[in-house]
Amino acid sequence: MSDTTQHIYIYSESSWKETRHLFPDSLHSFFSGKKNESFVLASDNETSLLVGIGDSYTENNLTDIGQKFSYDYREKLSAKITFLHADILGPQEIESLLLGFYLGTYLYPFQATHPLWDPEFRWGNIEQFDEKYTRIKAICKGQFICMDWLNKPANFKRAPQLSNFIQDKAQEYNFTLTTYNRKQCEELGLGAFLAVNQGSHQEAAFTILEYKSETKDAPTIGLVGKCVLFDTGGISIKPATNLHYMKSDMGGATAVLGALIATAEMKLPVNITAVLPITDNAVSNNAYLPSDVITAYNGKTIEVIDTDAEGRMTLADGLSYLSKNYKTDYLIDLATLTGSAVRMFGTTCGALFSNDRSLQVQLEESGQKTGQRLWNLPLWEDWEDEIKSDVANFKNISLKPVGDCIVAATFLKHFINEHPKWAHLDIAAMCFGNVIYAKEKAATGYGVRLLIDFIEKL
Repeated sequence: MSDTTQHIYIYSESSWKETRHLFPDSLHSFFSGKKNESFVLASDNETSLLVGIGDSYTENNLTDIGQKFSYDYREKLSAKITFLHADILGPQEIESLLLGFYLGTYLYPFQATHPLWDPEFRWGNIEQFDEKYTRIKAICKGQFICMDWLNKPANFKRAPQLSNFIQDKAQEYNFTLTTYNRKQCEELGLGAFLAVNQGSHQEAAFTILEYKSETKDAPTIGLVGKCVLFDTGGISIKPATNLHYMKSDMGGATAVLGALIATAEMKLPVNITAVLPITDNAVSNNAYLPSDVITAYNGKTIEVIDTDAEGRMTLADGLSYLSKNYKTDYLIDLATLTGSAVRMFGTTCGALFSNDRSLQVQLEESGQKTGQRLWNLPLWEDWEDEIKSDVANFKNISLKPVGDCIVAATFLKHFINEHPKWAHLDIAAMCFGNVIYAKEKAATGYGVRLLIDFIEKL
C-alpha cells in the first residue's frame, strides 16, 4: 500500500452529474456532490477521496469545507504525494480550499502531527504551490497561536507567562517591545487600566508591540486588543454558570497577536503598532468598587457603575495611549466586550462601529470574504445621555438594560483623541464557540484572517 497514489477530487452537484458515469452505479447512493459530502474509493494502487462542495459556494465556504474535510480525515490521509483534482475551481478558490485543509489540522495544543504537515506529504499538481503555501503557513501560524492562547486554562496564562511569550516573539520577528508594569503605569497615568488591575495579585503588563516593514511610506495601523486574561466580573461578580469560559476574555488580544505574527511571517508592506493592556479582573479586598471615580490616561474621569464593564476601562487607556503617542492611519480595537452583541447577533457576526465610512466598508468586505463577518451599528449622539455621570465625565455603563454594545462604543469614542479613522469590533460571541475539534466551546480563530485580509488590501 505504500506505493499507492492519493487523489482528492472536488465535485459540485452539477459537475458530479456530468462525471458520475465514470464511477460504479453503487456509489450514487453514497455521494452526490452536496456540500461537505465525502467518500473514499480504495484499490490496491490508488486511494481516491471525493469531496462535495454543493452548487452555491464562496471562497469562505470552500475554506470551511476544506477545514472540515481535513479534520475528519486527519487519521485517514497518508503522508505522500497527493493530487488535487479541482478543475471546476479558479486559482483563488483553490487557494481558499487549501487554506481550509491546513486550518483543519488544528487540535489543542497545536502540534504539527497532521499528515499535511509531514515532510513526505506533497501536492503533485498544484501550480505555484510554494507561493500559496508561504501565505497559508503564515496565516495558520498566526491563527493557531491565537487559538492556543485562548484555549489555555487560566492558570497557564498568567500575565508573566504571556509576557514571556510575547518577549520571545518580539525577538523572533524583530518587533519593538515596550512593557509597563504597575508602578510605571501609575507614573504614566494609566488610571482606567490600573483600576481593573488593582484587584489582581498579578503584575500589570501594559504592552506595546511595533512591526515595521521595509516599505517606504507604508500605511500604519494601530491595533488595540482587549486582554483580560480571566474575567470574574470583579466586585460585580459574574454568576458561576459557564464562568470557566471567561478564560476567553482575551479574544481581542489573541486576534491582534495572531494577525501581527502572520503579517510578520508574510513581510506585508504595512507598519503596525499594537497595544495589549494585559491584566485579569479579580475579586479581592483591593479590587475597584462600584461608585469609584477613576481618572483615565487622557484626563477624563469615569464613574464605575459596574466592575464587570472592565473591558472598556482597559480599552479606554489603550486607545488613549496609542492615539496620543503614535501616528497611525487607522485605529482599530477588538474586544470580547458585551453580552449585548451576543444577544443581538448570536454567533453570526461581530458588531462593528466606525467613525469613517470607508474604513467601515473595508472591514465589512474583509469580514464577508473571510467568513469572519461584521455588521455595522450606529454611533448616534442619542446614546451620549446613557454615559453621562453626576460625579465624573462619564460612567462606564448605562443603567438601562438596552443597547449596551452601542453604549460601550459611544464610551470608547471619547478616548480616541478624535482619530479620523477608528473602528471598534465587539466580537464577544465570535472568537470562542462551538468548533469541530473540541467537545466544549473553544477558540475559533476569529479576527486573524479578517485583519490579514484588511491589511493585504491596503
